[in-house]
Amino acid sequence: MIEVKELTKTHGDRTAVDRLCLTARPGAVTALLGAAGAGKTSTLRLILGLDSPSAGTVAVGGVPLRGRPRSPHQIGSLPDPAELPGRRTAGAWLGALARAHGIGAGRVAEVLAETGLSREPRRRVATYSPAMRQRLRIAVALLGDPPVLLLDEPLAGLDAEGVRWARRLLRSLAAQGRTVVITGDRAAQTAQTADRIIVLDRGRRVLAQSAAEFAARGAAARVVVGTPRRGELAAVLTGGGASVVRASRSGPGRLAVTGMTAERVGALATEHGIVILELDTRKPTLEEALAELCAGPRVVSAPCAPAGGR
Repeated sequence: MIEVKELTKTHGDRTAVDRLCLTARPGAVTALLGAAGAGKTSTLRLILGLDSPSAGTVAVGGVPLRGRPRSPHQIGSLPDPAELPGRRTAGAWLGALARAHGIGAGRVAEVLAETGLSREPRRRVATYSPAMRQRLRIAVALLGDPPVLLLDEPLAGLDAEGVRWARRLLRSLAAQGRTVVITGDRAAQTAQTADRIIVLDRGRRVLAQSAAEFAARGAAARVVVGTPRRGELAAVLTGGGASVVRASRSGPGRLAVTGMTAERVGALATEHGIVILELDTRKPTLEEALAELCAGPRVVSAPCAPAGGR
């Protein structure tokens, strides 16, 4: 299990991770979801021990971070793409990595088979497609047979079949009792892969819920309303019991309203003399739902919940 409490990382006047609290449990795929710059990669680097936190604590399997990178026997992670050796074969490179960490040669054959890279043993990495390169990075993460996997954008670069393969692999690894954490910026793709979603924005946790609960955000209808008096209308609708956020990808002056019918929205606007330019009922995409989650004001993080909570 991974436990992160009040984790903070600053770079000068920029805060990459801001009092972050999260728990990732064995037997499940936990996804850190958010746009570029949300703090996903920074969080993984802190858990891996590649960066030192400015504040807060990180524990993996109950063992606190002690300022040195984690062993591949403890945590598996994806190497930087620039580290892939173009002139060597996958087997030769993985073999060298295995020897450096006291891993048997038999494990190299296992991960090559598991990632579908054992068919062409003499092919140099430089000739690999982006999808094959991503499979090789995943093979490196699996090499030490670790109980914990932290995979930054594991679906990136994969073709459709590769994405299906990666999903099966990740779920299989979790079913073995491992703690699997991935990152992603595509809401629908990530929700189909993970068991639990943690949304990050500007280094803070915005949401933590099951993937099924998150996916339901794309099934619930909402009213999209356009007006030049957005702030006033939002206050009126909120006062009437609706939930209101700024509508993403719909242009300025538009609100997304849940918990209220279009007819009621129109009636309240008329009652308060607010001009409406657009009124429509829609179902959002998960990408829109994610953008709207992160579009609100920056809220101060609540204290870390006990380990048994969300």
